[in-house]
Amino acid sequence: SFTLMALASGQHSNNKPNPLAPIADELGLPRVLLIGDSISIGYTLDVRANLEGIANVHRPATNCGPTLRGLMHLDKWLGDKPWDVIHFNWGLHDLKYIQKDSEPRHNGKLTTVNEGEQMVPIDDYAANLQVLVHKLQSTGAALIWRNTTPVPEGAKGRVVGDSDRYNDRALKIMRHHSIPVDDLYAFAKERAGSIQREANVHYTPQGSKQLADQVTRGIMEALPLNTKIRVQAKASVGLGQEAQAKLPDLLLGPDGTCI
Repeated sequence: SFTLMALASGQHSNNKPNPLAPIADELGLPRVLLIGDSISIGYTLDVRANLEGIANVHRPATNCGPTLRGLMHLDKWLGDKPWDVIHFNWGLHDLKYIQKDSEPRHNGKLTTVNEGEQMVPIDDYAANLQVLVHKLQSTGAALIWRNTTPVPEGAKGRVVGDSDRYNDRALKIMRHHSIPVDDLYAFAKERAGSIQREANVHYTPQGSKQLADQVTRGIMEALPLNTKIRVQAKASVGLGQEAQAKLPDLLLGPDGTCI
């Protein structure tokens, strides 16, 4: 149900559900799929809460890991029902260093840069991503590429700056296919000191909430027009100025129109 207070606060119960657990669709709402690693797992529940009553937000019941895992399991993750929006990322696992000769490679154990080798070298990453993008495009969904978040100083098994390199290669692919980019890298980097764990690629709970709000904005822009109109109508009918002021920016723009 569409509840203004829940949307305004973004709060959940203290007994948060498992973000990897499947959900039942609310009939009549568009279907959104989040594909990504633990960073996306961290923002799944908050994105779902932000879009409650607006869209059904799903994700695979797993960490989607590197592109290698995507090549193996994407068909299963897509399932047999249509998607309206797919928000996707691979990268942090591709660029990490794992024990040499790990088998299976997509489950390679994280190790130091000096002792290991990159799970998916950048040329292989780009080739894998091309294949995955073609498969995602075949769904007919509106696609959003979420680029890879920063590697901070001191993070084990990853090199500072590799996110930039991998993102640059991914960006060329997305531009070629006219796929919009959710620049979560820039969003996170600007706020790293307050939202990211020290010497760790992961984020605090409040940090993940901020990432979720950014992700939600991109998804809102990609939702079908009739959904945006319905959201604005429900938000506007019978509301005074005080109630209007409580509506989150991720739903309404500064002029009061749906983004």
